[in-house]
Amino acid sequence: MSAAGRGGAASWRILARPLMETVLNNHAQHHRVPQPLLLHGPRGVGKTSLLLHRLLPEWNKGPHITAYVDFSPDPSTPLPWAAATPGTSQAPIPTPSLSVLSDRLDQSLENLVNHAILLGKVGSRDIFTALNKWYGFSKTLHMIAGPTTRSSTNTTVSQLSLLWSKAVLSRMHKTGSKEIDSLLTSSSKKYSMEEVAYIKETVAALALAKEILEMQKHWRHKSVRHLNHTGSFSRSLANVATSWPCLLIEILSEASEVNFFQPKLVLNNIDILRKAISVDDSTIPASVYHDSLIWRIIALGANERCLPVLMVSSDSYYSYQAFWDFGFPDIFISRETFGWTLQEARLHMVSEYFSQTEWKVIDEVLGPNPRQLSEVYALKQRASKEIDCEDIVDAYLAYLQATVVNPAMESVLDILRKFASDAHQGKIPENRMFFGAPWRQPPRAENRRSSWAKIQLMDFVQSYANTEFGVNYLADDSLEILDDPAAVAMLEVGLLYAQRDPSFIRPVTRGIQRCLVRWLVHEKMQLSLEESIAFLWQRIFRGRSYRHLMKEVGYKY
Repeated sequence: MSAAGRGGAASWRILARPLMETVLNNHAQHHRVPQPLLLHGPRGVGKTSLLLHRLLPEWNKGPHITAYVDFSPDPSTPLPWAAATPGTSQAPIPTPSLSVLSDRLDQSLENLVNHAILLGKVGSRDIFTALNKWYGFSKTLHMIAGPTTRSSTNTTVSQLSLLWSKAVLSRMHKTGSKEIDSLLTSSSKKYSMEEVAYIKETVAALALAKEILEMQKHWRHKSVRHLNHTGSFSRSLANVATSWPCLLIEILSEASEVNFFQPKLVLNNIDILRKAISVDDSTIPASVYHDSLIWRIIALGANERCLPVLMVSSDSYYSYQAFWDFGFPDIFISRETFGWTLQEARLHMVSEYFSQTEWKVIDEVLGPNPRQLSEVYALKQRASKEIDCEDIVDAYLAYLQATVVNPAMESVLDILRKFASDAHQGKIPENRMFFGAPWRQPPRAENRRSSWAKIQLMDFVQSYANTEFGVNYLADDSLEILDDPAAVAMLEVGLLYAQRDPSFIRPVTRGIQRCLVRWLVHEKMQLSLEESIAFLWQRIFRGRSYRHLMKEVGYKY
């Protein structure tokens, strides 16, 4: 977040958040922990800024070193507010491939292991022990060692260790001197000949381990292709796909030592990894890769303790549903952030960035979202002095409407049209199409699905507005609103956020909320006579009503 100063005006700066920083620092200061930490919250509240500008500099000093992996398509720029449909005024978020994201993760972990090798915390024997613990690689090692060795199902650990040493020695002769030199020059320390030999052996052992796992993965290509064609699930194939990063995490966890080598792993925008695309049938689905990686991190932490892992997401799936999908409500250490409260925002913004009069307008229309405040401040700096704050806020709302909300609502309509198609193909579970549901009978004719989707979405937004944009989805333990395809679609594109505690579904920001009302009013004005009658019939006879799930009296974000 930055804004160019004008006439000596204050430049935008990242403000400290003592409580959240203390919580995250307490987790990161341990060399091994029993659980990963999940930091989640709506987009724009400053999670990435907090990491990049406040925490990561401290987590890379002294014995601390952090692998920061951002799964966003372009880590140098923040993600858009919401998903968009191709061809609209907002460019759609490009979905990266799973191979690109997995390579990004592997490279970051390999850099951590290389640092551990230079410190002498990881050796060839450590790699062999970690590999032999979980992977049967006797046959693979015999194939790599050459035809002079015979594979046996009864190979003892000592025999396997001897064969490993021979294979590492052979690999050392193949390892290029440039690779070792580049690793040595990355450190300012001068190494003795014995230390250089130790480092070269460990680098060769690490390359050998990677080759073994790649061979085992290659052997299962046909099984993976069959898995993708049938849509089934295989835990063994999922474990093979994540074998390399999980092996590196286990090696680093074993090597960690207080006040000497304390590695950490930060996975930002973890939700993008879950939604990545597979370029061919040779890799497992991204969701399976995502689940397997997290499952094995959880298992390592619960069984033996793991290096601190921090996962960051703006997807509300990680605020509630992910905890149940992975076992139970406390499977992760949950830390939810909503940025500043109104009082904190007023304390930081008034007098330094906005006057008291300007703040009253901004507070009423947009609320305290840090990213929106920074964007309004940047707009204020570029505007002429004759333009008042109300005009600036109106212009910003128009920008949100045209580039964020309207394209995202088009994406929601696409999702609802697909829901209607899936319903007639029997892909929607029967318990979701319960008797009396407003979305129970989508039209069979394809040319009527667009009108049906539009009426369904307008009905939902109208009922949501009637609840004053605050629905407690756990209020009656039925989770009924999470069966609503319109609610699920708006959560998916990022206009709504289902927070964990308290359990409300709300617009991401107050500015987005105002734009949703504008969208509803505009769509009502654009209805034809036939569509107006259909919408009125929907509201009277089959309309949604979520007033019994309204937020608590007095709650205001």
